[in-house]
Amino acid sequence: MPIALTSCTTLTINQYQATAQTTYTWQVKYSTSPSDKLPRFETFAATSLLNRNGQQPPDAVTGPDDQGLWWPALPPRPTVDQIEQRQKPQEQPSTPELLKSVNYQITYIEGSKPRTLPTNYQVYRQVVKAYPAQRPLQLTLGVNNSSVEKAEPL
Repeated sequence: MPIALTSCTTLTINQYQATAQTTYTWQVKYSTSPSDKLPRFETFAATSLLNRNGQQPPDAVTGPDDQGLWWPALPPRPTVDQIEQRQKPQEQPSTPELLKSVNYQITYIEGSKPRTLPTNYQVYRQVVKAYPAQRPLQLTLGVNNSSVEKAEPL
């Protein structure tokens, strides 16, 4: 079977910003037995906060954490009534679990248009460090140029 090798695209950018959307979400697992291999998950209330270039967002409640991220207020914990309302016959609900997630993106100018792509924590941190001085960055794009895999200061 032939293997297709694709090269990564690199580009240099001077105008950019990075965002990290931090989110808290309450989740409950519903299962028919403790050994249930395919439990059902329900999400309840969630709150999000947009971090931009490492700066403290106005609505931040906690932070920065060990990764330099700020977090929103906690969403309201689901009540027993809300949990039971979503319960199906024969199911047992778990204790509500608070999930934390982060969605990273970078926006840069390509030609004369802004382009926003998903990225990772390492790229976000490089932008946070380079942004105050607006240092040029070399980006390495992922497969099909649909994400940013690496950022290096020049």
